Amino acid sequence: MVRFIAHYGIHFLVPIIIAVYFYKENKFWVAIILLSGIIIDLDHLLATPLFDPNRCSINFHPLHSYWAISFYVLLFSVKKTRIFGLALLIHILADTVDCLFIR
Repeated sequence: MVRFIAHYGIHFLVPIIIAVYFYKENKFWVAIILLSGIIIDLDHLLATPLFDPNRCSINFHPLHSYWAISFYVLLFSVKKTRIFGLALLIHILADTVDCLFIR
């Protein structure tokens, strides 16, 4: 249960908290963008089985690979794309925490 709360708390609560706390002027749209980081889970459709609770997503799925994560860091480092990079990095953080629970 703790694993579930930690994983989905980071996926859904952390983006909202960041939007409200750091982006007061545009908190609604920033929250939408940060929550949309979950879209990279579409790469789970390429896996067999589709869902395996004991599989670590990091470096298994294409959009969770170290190369993709490097690209997300690059997006975060550029001011114009920072919010998109942050959304994707929050997603990777959630999946990393999930992987730590698997070990």
